[in-house]
Amino acid sequence: MPLSGEIWVKVGQSRSNERLFYLLGGGKFQAMFLGTHTHSIDDKGRLTLPAKWRQELAGGVTITRGLDDCLFVFPKNKFAAIARDLDAQPLQISDARNWARYVAGLAAESEIDKQGRVLIPQNLRGFAKLNGEVVVVGVVSRIEVWRPEKHAAINKTVESDASTVAERLGQTIQDAKVEK
Repeated sequence: MPLSGEIWVKVGQSRSNERLFYLLGGGKFQAMFLGTHTHSIDDKGRLTLPAKWRQELAGGVTITRGLDDCLFVFPKNKFAAIARDLDAQPLQISDARNWARYVAGLAAESEIDKQGRVLIPQNLRGFAKLNGEVVVVGVVSRIEVWRPEKHAAINKTVESDASTVAERLGQTIQDAKVEK
């Protein structure tokens, strides 16, 4: 979801398909990550990212603990914006301190190699219980990396109750602004 002041725009045409971006505050464009892919983590802890995302991730990524036992992978500039928001929270609020520790405490920066692989540190692979085959999901401004069984279970839960979840979220989809 865009941060306050961000807007979604459609720009350009790539060779294979249209790419969607959203405009970050400050005038920088950020790619949207969409789709679900099955990949594997090799013996050295490297994950090959989908080819269609590599250009947008060429500046490197930050990998951190996600929610529901997955990992979150952010482009470095997106994680920098998250870090600024975390750092702006009042220190006297316990939940703010704890959330900052959760998000940043195990976060690791990584570069994409020439084969489109990113190294996932052992402590993060251990957190999400990742080994071998994984499911890589584009979730607009972030990428999630899942153990296949856990992803299937979460998906089954969401799909069985999608209407209720949508109602709880209110008018998010209906109220989305369309930029021309």
